[in-house]
Formats: sequence, structure tokens, C-alpha cells
Amino acid sequence: MPTRFFLRLQDPATARGPNPALAFRAHGADAFADELQQALRSDALFERWRALQDDPDDVDPALGATDPAATVTGAQDDLHIDLVVVTALPSAVLRQRLQLLAGSGWQLRDVTAA
Repeated sequence: MPTRFFLRLQDPATARGPNPALAFRAHGADAFADELQQALRSDALFERWRALQDDPDDVDPALGATDPAATVTGAQDDLHIDLVVVTALPSAVLRQRLQLLAGSGWQLRDVTAA
């Protein structure tokens, strides 16, 4: 059952993960939304992260789950960006992808059934 997550990037310029090779490259609401959507629909970001781990074979494969039907929309609101994610992925997977992409530069605002 899909869930709707309401997220905010309070300062989009600093919403970057700790590893530049994995972090958001986006500028603008639509670009952030597209990049996060691809990270949820595909395991490419997860596989790049896993390859950087000391023991890639020891990584929990459940973190590599994908949702080909995931959608993300973005809207600029004053100086921050609001993202709405609809996905069937567990919140732990969404959180892990957001940590890679945005580091601590995101906030969960609300969660509802989709």
C-alpha cells in the first residue's frame, strides 16, 4: 500500500549528502523531485553507495528495494522546496536514500496513506 511523505528541503543549496558522488546535484524543485524519484525507482544510487562500503556483501539487500511506480513532485515555496513522495517502499529505504542525497538537509513534515 503506497504512502505519501511530505518533505521539506529548508535550504536547498545545502541539502547535499556527505559524499558528493552520491549527493543531490539538483537546483530547483523539479530537478530535486526528478533526482529523488530516480533514486526510488532504480537501485543505481544504492549500488553506487554499496560499492563504496568496506564490505559490500555485508550490506542489507533490503536497502536496495525499488518502487518503479514511485512519484515525487516538487514545489518552490519562498526559499525552501517542498517534495511530495508517493511510494510503496518502507520508510527506512526512503530515509536511507534521502540521507545519501541530502544528508541532514531535509525534514519529514507529514505522512499519510496515498
